[in-house]
Amino acid sequence: MVCTKKSAEHHRILVEKGGRRLDVFLKEHFSNFSRSFIKKLIGQGRITVNSKVEKPSYLLKRGDSIEVVVPCEEELSVVAEPIELNIIFEDEHLIVVNKPSGMTVHPVYLGQKGTLVNALLYYTKNLSQLGGPLRPGIVHRLDKDTSGIMVVAKTDVSHLALAMQFRKREVEKRYLALVRGKPSKPQGIIDVKIGRKKKGGIKRVIEGERAREAVTSYKVLKNWKKWSLLEVHPLTGRTHQIRVHLKMLNCFLIGDRLYGGKLARDFPVKVERAMLHSRILGFFHPIKKEWMRFEAPLPQDMKEIIDYLEREYGSKK
Repeated sequence: MVCTKKSAEHHRILVEKGGRRLDVFLKEHFSNFSRSFIKKLIGQGRITVNSKVEKPSYLLKRGDSIEVVVPCEEELSVVAEPIELNIIFEDEHLIVVNKPSGMTVHPVYLGQKGTLVNALLYYTKNLSQLGGPLRPGIVHRLDKDTSGIMVVAKTDVSHLALAMQFRKREVEKRYLALVRGKPSKPQGIIDVKIGRKKKGGIKRVIEGERAREAVTSYKVLKNWKKWSLLEVHPLTGRTHQIRVHLKMLNCFLIGDRLYGGKLARDFPVKVERAMLHSRILGFFHPIKKEWMRFEAPLPQDMKEIIDYLEREYGSKK
């Protein structure tokens, strides 16, 4: 989707099959935009159905006519911000960064600031453009709360090669998860499809709508009373995959209010975010084809929680 700086781009889509939410339907047509961004356009009146502004949850009917006004590039441009980055590795093809918790990876609405993309644009002008104007360089994502390793593409060629490795499951991804609960087995594999809730929203559920294959392996590293430290290895990359699969083990990320509720908040001291850290990322260099493996040190907040559990309850393997 490209438009001139002086004009927006207009799209008209005729719905051939009804029964889908408006925002979900449009996300499939405009893959470079998130559902949050699409909802923002709906709120701005840039998206109409049969010349009327409808809610994002509106269920489309066969024959509905959708009009979409995509903002011009000038409006879509992301502001470069002088935000400090923790660069672990960089060459002319890619950047490996240790993302802090609390930082969103890319803007999901016009004018959003403080994201990794805002910081990257200030750091360098060399970022791939395949992700669209709101996601330059972004090959994969971490949730806002999740800290740790990410790889960013500086060229389109590198982006394509890295994205292919993620699709083919050639990338090694290992997370540390502090959870409320203890798996019945010290290690195992969860192979259960994940999809959307029927009522919409951001939560994912087992065997939900349009469920897709999801595979996660785990290993218990330590136990303290009713809490555990797990190493989690997602073999696929579904939204909220680790959180949904851990819930099947009756384990909930400490601090995860979305999936854990009261159990996730069952901790003696206040926890500000869901305790998940992208510890290791391994992949083949997109140009040199050499295997590269990076590790991000444990963030201070998770280290403090582990230290607390060690002091209060001792270590049990």
